[in-house]
Amino acid sequence: MKQYKNYAMKHIWPLFVLLLLAVFSANAQKQGKEKERYVLISTPYGNMVAKLYNSTPHHRDNFIKNVENGAYDSTIFHRVIAGFMMQGGDPATKTLADTATMQYTTTPPNEQILPEFRDDIIHERGALAAARDGNPRKASHAFQFYIVQGRTYDSAAVQNFYVQRVQPTNPNFHYTNEQLERYARIGGAPYLDQQYTVFGQVISGLDVIDKIAAQATDKNNRPLKNVRMTITMLN
Repeated sequence: MKQYKNYAMKHIWPLFVLLLLAVFSANAQKQGKEKERYVLISTPYGNMVAKLYNSTPHHRDNFIKNVENGAYDSTIFHRVIAGFMMQGGDPATKTLADTATMQYTTTPPNEQILPEFRDDIIHERGALAAARDGNPRKASHAFQFYIVQGRTYDSAAVQNFYVQRVQPTNPNFHYTNEQLERYARIGGAPYLDQQYTVFGQVISGLDVIDKIAAQATDKNNRPLKNVRMTITMLN
């Protein structure tokens, strides 16, 4: 029975998800909307399906290009912090041994992706966002990304983060009641809003985030045993 379950999760489940996405995309095209794109993120701890936002086209297209080129295959989640996020996707980690010293890919300024901050997208649990090299433009790294685990915050805590970090970056941004409710119910990392570009959302496999976040890490927040991934387009 266990063998059948593992086979179903590995082979049948992705096909079922692909079928559903095909139906959703067909309906969207009938309504004249831009085709929605989805990716499958496979890890030793299970699979995640993420929707890419058409409202952040430059980050979406860059991510799709990387996926189609196999840039993420065999890369690791090199920074994992429980209650916060897991970061990975750097091509320099493809052949990195468990205990080897980390080397990272840097993005030249002319290849960085300019921020696409949006008022209607927040760092809720499962948010797929671009990491960035330290730069005043808040431009994104060409490869590295992170997925938010986060935790729940009441509206008072979110508003405190807003005053300290969000408002100085974008004084025109204000949380809606729905966004505040989602942080209180679902959780996330509100202190990252308007600081990093969120360009997608995990819509299936949120439990995989918790499993990876639970792994033992070293002093640099790198899992003691490499957590490798493969990312493929679903449509």
